[in-house]
Amino acid sequence: MGNAQEKPPGSSGGEKTRRVQSGGKERAPGQRGANGAPRENSPAGEEEEQQQPDSSGVDRSYLDAPAGALPPHLGRLKNEGNYLFKNGQFGDALEKYSQAIDGCCEAGIDSPEDLSILYSNRAACNLKDGNSSACVEDCNKALELQPFSLKPLLRRAMANESLERYGKAYVDYKTVLQIDTGVQAAYDSVHRITKVLIEQDGPEWREKLPEIPVVPRSVQQQHREKPVSIELAQVRAARAAQEEARRKEAHFTLLKHEGNSLVKKGVFQEALEKYNECLSIKPDECAVYTNRAICFLKLNQFEEAKQDCDSALQLDPANKKAFYRRALAFKGLQDYLSASSDLQEVLQLDPKVHEAEQELEEVTCLLRQSLIDKAAHT
Repeated sequence: MGNAQEKPPGSSGGEKTRRVQSGGKERAPGQRGANGAPRENSPAGEEEEQQQPDSSGVDRSYLDAPAGALPPHLGRLKNEGNYLFKNGQFGDALEKYSQAIDGCCEAGIDSPEDLSILYSNRAACNLKDGNSSACVEDCNKALELQPFSLKPLLRRAMANESLERYGKAYVDYKTVLQIDTGVQAAYDSVHRITKVLIEQDGPEWREKLPEIPVVPRSVQQQHREKPVSIELAQVRAARAAQEEARRKEAHFTLLKHEGNSLVKKGVFQEALEKYNECLSIKPDECAVYTNRAICFLKLNQFEEAKQDCDSALQLDPANKKAFYRRALAFKGLQDYLSASSDLQEVLQLDPKVHEAEQELEEVTCLLRQSLIDKAAHT
């Protein structure tokens, strides 16, 4: 869309309500366009002027960017509209798109795709300015020219939803998803509107919906084969990463729950395997290490239990469960001095852990006996 540019003469930010004359007809320019590329203001038939940096030295070369099959003077209007829209000047962008539409009509330009984009872009301006009714009108015109065009369908759905025409919005969102299943906004909106329709129309809500059109396979295929912009590719990649993270989190939670249930049933080997899977998903989850340590202790795998407690304490140096279970592992390894040290650490963190008091008494006795035995053998 080009570099920063000064506001063009005669344009003004904010919402426009005046009408633009076009071949004897009045046309409301108050409509939005989010995806087209705006062009410099130049009435149809007027001689083109060479675009040069203005007096402030601002580069306006973006005005001459490719704009479909539109002639240069209308392409500049579209490109300028895009630039203004990108910079939040929706009223000014709307005026540029309106002038481009009028120019197409006056010049008799036969390019349904380009004209559809202009209407869709103007619809986006209306949507941004809160003029939902005008947005719907422009989307209707865009879709008459290019049936099943995704952006005007999505914008019309959003406008109808804001107008509380939930049935119509639902139909458009569902149509969008036939064209592109990756439009997350449509999924979210369908879910949200379904709840509204159930509350509004009861169990029979589906029967009251307008008919959902079937998108031809040729349209779906054509959409899939369109080259993907870098921005869209980045959005899709981010969305896929979020979805994968949600999927992993859900799987992790399920595995952990299954492992905990197996521990309660005393099935420690199977529980251990569940915790192994958990750690393959989230290797820094402290609670899983302390839980798996229980399994190792019950299976008399004391060294492995100690290692899991070591890992837990690296993640959470004040984890009393890790200290307590490592003490039990040391006890199993007959390292009573280390066990005693860990149990004292537990009691320092929480003096009310009675199990630690009892274990400390037992470990102290075992330590004393081991020292007596050593002395007897020297």
